[in-house]
Parts: sequence; C-alpha cells; structure tokens
Amino acid sequence: MADFFTLGIETSCDETAVAVVANGTRILSNVISSQVATHAKFGGVVPEMAAREHGEAILPVYQMALAEANVKLKDIGLVAATYGPGLIGCLLVGLSFAKGLALATGLPFVGVNHIEGHIYANILERTEVKLPLVCLTVSGGHTDLLYLEKWGSYRILGRTRDDAAGEAFDKVARVLGLGYPGGPEVEKIAKGAVADLEFAKIKGLNDTYDFSFSGLKTAVINYLNRERQQGKEIDQARVAASFQRLAIEQLVGKLKKAVVDYGVATVLLSGGVAANSYLREKCLQLTNDLGITLYYPPVKLCTDNAAMIGSAGYFKYLSTGGDALCLTANPNLHL
Repeated sequence: MADFFTLGIETSCDETAVAVVANGTRILSNVISSQVATHAKFGGVVPEMAAREHGEAILPVYQMALAEANVKLKDIGLVAATYGPGLIGCLLVGLSFAKGLALATGLPFVGVNHIEGHIYANILERTEVKLPLVCLTVSGGHTDLLYLEKWGSYRILGRTRDDAAGEAFDKVARVLGLGYPGGPEVEKIAKGAVADLEFAKIKGLNDTYDFSFSGLKTAVINYLNRERQQGKEIDQARVAASFQRLAIEQLVGKLKKAVVDYGVATVLLSGGVAANSYLREKCLQLTNDLGITLYYPPVKLCTDNAAMIGSAGYFKYLSTGGDALCLTANPNLHL
C-alpha cells in the first residue's frame, strides 16, 4: 500500500512549523522556525510580533518542509493545522495558510487541537504504545491529567485550577533573573543543587486529580522578596531546585493516584515540560516501582512542532473525516 502523506502546520505560539508525516507515524520532515531570540528581551511572547513573524516565515518554512521530505504538493493527501488553543493572531496565520492550500488544491483539511498534538507526539516513530493509559500533559499553558481508552477519546481526570506548571516555571525564572524561555533555565541551574527549601504546598486537593501552582509560585516570589529586603544573598540554584522539586512532586503524586485508581499499565508524558529531565527521572522511578511502562517523546518533539499536528490530524481524518473550511481559530479550545 502506498504511503499517505499529511502536511502538518503549527503556529499556535512562537514557533512557525511545517512537517510532512507518512501514515501518521513516520516523520519525513519537521521544519521549525523559532522566535525565541525575538521575544527573549521582553521576557515572554509578544502576540502581535509573533503573528507578524509567522506571516513572514510560513511560506519559506512550508517550502523547506516539502524539499526535506522530497515530496511535492501533489503528493500530499491531507492538510492538518492547529486551530487552538493558542494566541489568536498566531493561530490564524497557520490555519489560513492550511485552508488556502486545501481550497486551491481540493485536498481534505482537518483542524487539530494543539494539546492533542502533544499527545500524539508519543506515537511518532513508534508503534508499541498500548491502551488504556494515563497521560500527563504539562506545558506553559496547560496541565492536564487524562485517561485514554482509545485514541481520540479523552476523559479529563484533573486540570490545574490556576497557573499551568510551565507558566509557573517561567514566572519563577523571571523573578530569579534567568533567561527566556524560563523552564529550561530553571532546570539547568537546579541540576546538582540542594533542594531543601520548603515553600507552600497545595491544600484541599488531596482527594482530586487537580493541580495548583499559583500558591507555590507566590511562595517563591515572597521568599525572594524577603531575602532581598533583608540584604541576604540569594542562592539561585537552591531556590530553583527547591521549586522544581515541589512542582514535580505534585505532578508525579497526582499521576500516581490516577495510575493506581485506573489500573493502567501505560503512562504517557506530553507537552513542553515533558522535556524536563527531572520530571522524566521521577516519572520513570514511579513507573519502575509500579512495574508499568512510561513513554515520552524525544526532546525535539516535546516542544511545539508540526509533526505532532500531522500525526494527530491523520488519525482524526481516519476517524471522523475532514473539517469544513469555515472552521475558525479557537484560542481557548479544550480537549
């Protein structure tokens, strides 16, 4: 049987990405143009600037993706693009480009949920993931605990009630004076450091699968303010390591509760924070202790990319068919 090629497009935040994926699992190309340098001086993404850069980058990135995959547009069978969640101006660039291609060529089109894309990053270049499973999705905008009985069907077990974990990492990095993006900087400085500071822990969520990171983030900020007001020298590595330990203890604790309660033999990690080596280490320790299997994407597929959108789009198309070209961007889209 001939390969089926999906063109995936992702522009939800500050990466312009286009990929060609064969049969939903094999990456032929995955081109990413990052805007980190543009936004670093502002300490975060400036939406208007991000949308403008997407508009400038989308065509050359698309052309590079086809060239690297050694395919032409006539070889493509499906166009898939992120339609939410994300920054509305950014989403519209990729979504409009994808719908324009579909309209001009008659190709089927599907809109993909960005969070679902992160989950499907786990099956790229891999076929052995078995259901049912529990998936922990952790990113700058989302922290979700999901139960999957079949692909494309999600039971939301728990969500953050305030800040997402990645958002808390970024804010703590900012008050520590670290670089952008903050999550990797916190991880880098925390490596090998003593993590003995006890900041505020969540209360009232023990019987739920929900998360909360706002109190922890605020406790770190208050600690830093007190130390600075008293003229004390800040041990940045100790603060970062202590914050990281407490944040990940919460993530892993909720994950363990879900795995035990639902009796699954498989766990997935997804989202940008899934690249954190300390989180991976603690989740691997948990799954080894329980005698179950852990999967997570390679680091290059944890952050925003178009291969995951191509994969999710392909399987959505097989399940439900294409979407109408009137599909609109939804910045607050949920699973």
